[in-house]
Amino acid sequence: MAELLLEVGALHAGYGKAEVLRGLSLHVAAGSIVTVIGPNGAGKSTLLGALMGLLPARGALRFGGHDIARQALEERVMGGMALVPERRELFATMSVEDNLVLGGWRPRAQRVPRWRDSLDEVFTLFPRLKERRTQQAGTLSGGERQMLAIGRALMGRPKLLMLDEPSLGLAPLVVRDIFAIIARLRSSGVSILLVEQNARAALEVADHGYVLETGELVLHGPAAQLAADPRIVETYLGAQKKA
Repeated sequence: MAELLLEVGALHAGYGKAEVLRGLSLHVAAGSIVTVIGPNGAGKSTLLGALMGLLPARGALRFGGHDIARQALEERVMGGMALVPERRELFATMSVEDNLVLGGWRPRAQRVPRWRDSLDEVFTLFPRLKERRTQQAGTLSGGERQMLAIGRALMGRPKLLMLDEPSLGLAPLVVRDIFAIIARLRSSGVSILLVEQNARAALEVADHGYVLETGELVLHGPAAQLAADPRIVETYLGAQKKA
């Protein structure tokens, strides 16, 4: 069995007195892609916020074998966790290249030699970003902005890359490109936790999947097994077949 990179047990999280997540337990094996699918409002983004330390949470949380439940956001980032939020949160008036360089602050702070080599790796992964390296981030298309957001996160050389709805608002062809890149990242050694409403695309690329509904995990298993589950097909895949 592969080494577990992320271990979550009995996680509760929410906003103020409103508890959104109730007793979630999941894990991400090193070098794997794990997806959490579910309807809008199920608590998927809340899960990523809690894991990243953006939201107060209680429960067991281990990363790389270490207890990080009490760690602040900055400590989790320095430990190798990275989040690409749904809104992407780029610096719109800065160039593509400057956005990427800013993403390298973790290896820079840790004095990793030749950390800027990651820039060439990102440009190899996203040739379109190389073509637009001097262009302002705010002038990019939706797909290019998503590529830039992922590329900026990769500049930090994370052990775990968490993606919040990477297909949101993108055209089908662009979605296909983004998910092909996500699949390539696995072979580079980056573990991925993917939160996604597009269940079909997510299950096609993932190794393992969890189904989140109204704050609770109701099902999990190998992604291929979930994709063939009649309930998942009817609830999450059937509509997409008709579209």
